[in-house]
Amino acid sequence: MARSRHEYVSLGLPGSMISCTFVLQSSAQLDKIVNDKPQFLKRDKCDMLQPYLIAGRVEAGCDEAGRGCLAGPVTAAAVILPPDFHNDLINDSKQLTERQREQLRPIIEREAVAWAVAMVSPQEIDSINILRASILAMHRALDQLEVRPQGILVDGNRFTPYQSIPFTTIVKGDGKMLSIAAASILAKTHRDELMRKLDRDFPQYGWAKNKGYPTPDHRAAIAEYGATIHHRHSFQLLPQPTLFDGMEL
Repeated sequence: MARSRHEYVSLGLPGSMISCTFVLQSSAQLDKIVNDKPQFLKRDKCDMLQPYLIAGRVEAGCDEAGRGCLAGPVTAAAVILPPDFHNDLINDSKQLTERQREQLRPIIEREAVAWAVAMVSPQEIDSINILRASILAMHRALDQLEVRPQGILVDGNRFTPYQSIPFTTIVKGDGKMLSIAAASILAKTHRDELMRKLDRDFPQYGWAKNKGYPTPDHRAAIAEYGATIHHRHSFQLLPQPTLFDGMEL
């Protein structure tokens, strides 16, 4: 099992980004690049996720977590699943409970052909914007895969080319494609784990619970204690005052 390492340099937190690899059987050559969603992306009556976009192709599903947060990194995962992988519980991570996600994480990490998780720091987000940072996190995750995919499946509708590998963006893909759903679970659980660690040093912001999202309690803490190095200073951390704030009727 090969291991690679990625440092949270800007966060000052060491962490291991692990890619797990198993032996692949030979796969068919990619005949063409498919940019449109084929018919089998439509959910069947059993509402099961699709295992692949193109049969016989090694596909990596990609998704991110934490894009809308006020604090913490944006995190992305890339996952290549074996063609016969099946798990009835796997779905879009937002549709699962925290306990279900934590139960699925070791299953995905153990049974995946290859997987990797990467992060882009709040400082980088402030520098390049959240969209570019989200795509950069996906590229970093793909960089760490020990198996080179023949195609990339991305949740959403925005991506930039990665090397020479064809990619397909799929709106709500984490609820349609198995590999994207698996990536959403890994991205979410790894990011949540980091936010719980950061909460130990900054308990007043409630990151163990809100994970850095703009909850009323989180914003109230920012108003009282100010922003930290883990906050995204390019984001609107506090609500903008309205024209009528402070006026008496």
